[in-house]
Amino acid sequence: MPVERLATGVAALDRLLGGGLEPDNVTELYGEGGSGKTVVCLETARRVALGGKWVVYVDTEGLSVDRVTAGAGERLPELLRHLLVATPKSLEEQTKAIRTACALARDRKRPVGLIVLDSSTFFYRLTLGADTEDDGRLALTEELGLLVATSLAELVPVLVTNQVWRNVKDGTLEPLGGSFFNHAAKTIVRLDRLTADRRRAVLVKHRSLPEGSAEFRITTGGTA
Repeated sequence: MPVERLATGVAALDRLLGGGLEPDNVTELYGEGGSGKTVVCLETARRVALGGKWVVYVDTEGLSVDRVTAGAGERLPELLRHLLVATPKSLEEQTKAIRTACALARDRKRPVGLIVLDSSTFFYRLTLGADTEDDGRLALTEELGLLVATSLAELVPVLVTNQVWRNVKDGTLEPLGGSFFNHAAKTIVRLDRLTADRRRAVLVKHRSLPEGSAEFRITTGGTA
């Protein structure tokens, strides 16, 4: 039986993903700053919230109210009614926010249709090379484990964004988090900045689809 996917609203990306996000899966978006990661998250969140389901949006870098509400028009109150936003200020607070998000999805009092973690490795990156690096890795591993288990149990799509580092050997951009992040996310998409408003989505990993790419544009209203 085909799995019903959640459309992100970015047409080119949805075609690349065979219709959108799988409900029993963690999807990772990674790329350098300005590549469109948050744009995709917000497009998806708006669609889910305006469709009547709840979105739990955990943001670590300061979510712009204007970006959240763009394009909602007269449906803004409806959007805000179904959007729960957490803005943690530390990795500890981020872990608590993920625990809360997963608990909300599991108790089913509210129909949670999407969990977003944007950006998942912002605070983790601050621990690299410090005495707290092991603690940071354990915290992020716990968060990803909770998200995977909740997605599988409740069929709630999970969308996470990831920062990158440049591999000095070949100059490529690699996602932070290493093998445990790669293992947790069954779908991985790299977003590349091209010219002006053009972006490219590259399907790096998927459990049933071949690798491929698609281009889209970022506009004042979202994407095209």
